[in-house]
Amino acid sequence: MVPVKATLCVKRLDDARCRCGAVGYLFVGKMRQCSRSGCQQSAVATLTYVYADSTAVLGPLATFAEPHSYDLCAEHAGRLTVPRGWEVLRLAMPDTPPPPNTDDLLALADAVREAAKPTEDEQASFQRANRAPLEPPVAGQERPSHANRRGHLRILRD
Repeated sequence: MVPVKATLCVKRLDDARCRCGAVGYLFVGKMRQCSRSGCQQSAVATLTYVYADSTAVLGPLATFAEPHSYDLCAEHAGRLTVPRGWEVLRLAMPDTPPPPNTDDLLALADAVREAAKPTEDEQASFQRANRAPLEPPVAGQERPSHANRRGHLRILRD
């Protein structure tokens, strides 16, 4: 299922001019939790306020979590109340949440895995440095340079 993009205006419906501009939202999967204290449910809606118009806007889960917006679960979104004199603008919500999109997560995992792979030069130098001699060193023979280094961990005495 392809995410649906909805362009929403947070102004009153009867206002012909929009002073605030349109805000774009994408319906996203269940990644964020409800903002209400003690609620562990997945968020399905985003609540924003337009203080100048005394309007609360409840719409689909926003793509990005922004300050002064609250993610709500289905239960808290359904029980939303506002102060007297305020209006609630409830935008159309999808009937079922879209399935989680694993393509982005898999692409990120592949990119991290690819970046972590050592190059052939790094791998060859690592193998040469870690190759142990087959015979014990002869007295007076120099030790490898990495053997003279101090470790990065130290013991601190009380």
